Amino acid sequence: MAEYLVVSAVAGEARYAPEGIPVVVTGVGKTAAAVATARALGERDTTDLVVLNVGTTGALRHGMVGLYLPSQVINHDINADAVRALGLDPRETLQVEGGDGTVLASGDVFVTDPVIRARLAERAHLVDMEAYGVVYACQQYGVPVRVVKHVSDSADESALDWPALVDASAKVLGEWVTAYVS
Repeated sequence: MAEYLVVSAVAGEARYAPEGIPVVVTGVGKTAAAVATARALGERDTTDLVVLNVGTTGALRHGMVGLYLPSQVINHDINADAVRALGLDPRETLQVEGGDGTVLASGDVFVTDPVIRARLAERAHLVDMEAYGVVYACQQYGVPVRVVKHVSDSADESALDWPALVDASAKVLGEWVTAYVS
C-alpha cells in the first residue's frame, strides 16, 4: 500500500491536504525545493512512498485554467546549449510518469514579463518555480512523483496578485489529493 508525501513551496498551497498525510514546505525556488525534498526523502523509508508535488502555476498560453498533471518539467533558466557545448548533460527536461501531456517550465524567475512569458510559451504550457527541483530530487532517490498544479494566474502582471489567489487553488489541490489517496 502506497504512502504519500505532499511537497509544496509554501504552506498555503498545501493548506487543504488531508489529515494524516505528511507535508513538506520547501520554500521558493528550485534549489530550496530540491534540498527540502532530498532531506525529507533521506529521513524516511521510501519503499512505498509517492511524492505529490502540489502547488500553483502560471498559465503561459491563453485559455489554460484549472488543474494539470504535467508530463515534463523543463529547467527553463539554465543555458542548456552552452552546458552541452562543454560536453556535459544539463538534464534540462525531466519526464514525469502519469502526466496529462502538459509541459511545465520551472525556474527561479517569477514570471510577470510578457516577453519572458511569450518565450516560455514556445516550449511549455505552464510555469512554476519548484517542480524541477522536486522531480530531480525524487528521481535521484528513485521515488515516484506526481506533479499537480492549479492555474492561479496568467504569468503576467496578474501574477502579482498571487497571495490573494493561493487559497482558491489550494482548495482544488486539496480536493485532488483527497481523491487520489482515497
